[in-house]
Amino acid sequence: MTNTSLIQTAQRWIVAGHGVALALVIQTWGSSPRPVGSVMVVRDDMTVEGSVSGGCVEGAVIDAALDSLAAGTGQRLDFGVADAAAWEVGLSCGGRIAVLVTPVAADGLPVGDLAALADDMAARRAGAMTLDATTGALIDAVDGDAGDDAGPASDLSGDESVFTFRHVPPRRLVVIGGVHITQFLAPMARQAGYDVAVIDPRAVFSTEDRFPGLTRLTAWPDEALAELQPDERTAIVTLTHDPKIDDPGLQAALASRAFYIGCLGSRRTHAARCDRLREAGFADDDLARLNGPVGLDIGARTPAEIAVSILAQMIAVERRGAAA
Repeated sequence: MTNTSLIQTAQRWIVAGHGVALALVIQTWGSSPRPVGSVMVVRDDMTVEGSVSGGCVEGAVIDAALDSLAAGTGQRLDFGVADAAAWEVGLSCGGRIAVLVTPVAADGLPVGDLAALADDMAARRAGAMTLDATTGALIDAVDGDAGDDAGPASDLSGDESVFTFRHVPPRRLVVIGGVHITQFLAPMARQAGYDVAVIDPRAVFSTEDRFPGLTRLTAWPDEALAELQPDERTAIVTLTHDPKIDDPGLQAALASRAFYIGCLGSRRTHAARCDRLREAGFADDDLARLNGPVGLDIGARTPAEIAVSILAQMIAVERRGAAA
């Protein structure tokens, strides 16, 4: 689950009347299983979602979260390498982590601020929360461009008593075409942390049975993208192989800030596609943003293999700035 879905889950639990605590990774040293900013949410009945370590210290964190719920105050936990006692809590990977546990309560993170955070995330608004790194008490919460990372905020003296949790919109994949490849690509992308939307004006291809739980739009791609407002954390892939559907979507995609645009088809098909887009007024610099034929060249043949190649290329572009 993404941080967005975890915070929204915590908010649903609160609305349902449960006590909830948040556990946040606030610092790491050496090799650690989860990065700074990772979230785990713990309910008063020991229901847990998310992870702060991949499993090696979760039990101790859950116990601390329940203690914090009972006491109404947060606490900082530090974990390092276990010694020879095989059952001692520790990190077998050799790293060290610090975890901040805070209850959603008056003396921790106020309920209203958690609700505001969940709303910001749902609306793809960036923001940040500043917490006391020892007690978990909320110091400040702001909306706006808060950057991509979360970490301890230190003053000029090196004091790390404050932790700033930054949230940015989750990555999003918009697929044009509810085709067979999409049925593999969509769940893979969700597992990789993407919000997924499927656009297809042909309603028969965009049904709940084919894409359960996904955002589905049956408008023409240019109209649907105008509604979705693709940003710099959005990838767009056209898969219908039908210029009547793909081309309007590509024109809208090229006018957006999407970080990745991929197009299904052979090299010959892609050359013809680029000719049509030039005739529509797009320059070669615009067309250089297109990844076509879509996906890394791994010799993919089946729909599932093609989906793997597409997701891998999306990740390569996002992480490295260029397709591998």
